[in-house]
Amino acid sequence: MPETRASGTLEVTLPSDTEILLRRTFDAPRHLVFEALTKPEYVRRWWCWQPGATMPVCDIDFRVGGTYRYVTRSADGEVAFNGVFQEITPPERYVHTEVFEMFPDNPTLVTVTLEERGGKTYYSSLTAARDKATRDLIASSGMEVGAAACLDLVEQIARELRK
Repeated sequence: MPETRASGTLEVTLPSDTEILLRRTFDAPRHLVFEALTKPEYVRRWWCWQPGATMPVCDIDFRVGGTYRYVTRSADGEVAFNGVFQEITPPERYVHTEVFEMFPDNPTLVTVTLEERGGKTYYSSLTAARDKATRDLIASSGMEVGAAACLDLVEQIARELRK
């Protein structure tokens, strides 16, 4: 049975009036964390982290200019996100827009960076919002709970891929 205990905890900071920075360390090699974060068969497992939730849509065209769309469904209803990949440098970095479809006029830019040191991967995800109000809305949404749960699952998947 794969180890499911998380090796790191999520750190959330607000480095500027328009940014949210997530940081976490994974006990897994960078290339496997990158794979877990970007391949549809793995994204389906970690994006849809709530018990009983399903992910009927997980479309990813992982190339510069390619798009993605994620739809999750739970007892609370349906939630959808979409965006466009702006930059991809495997396995160290990717940049994409992110649109929460309930608020289509508030896109953000997300930069994910992975650094490997000593077999561990240091993850950072910087979300840049258009303005402070959007950043504050995201930061106050409880997103850190979902992000922490998702990243625990990313680590679990990366560990499974290592075996």
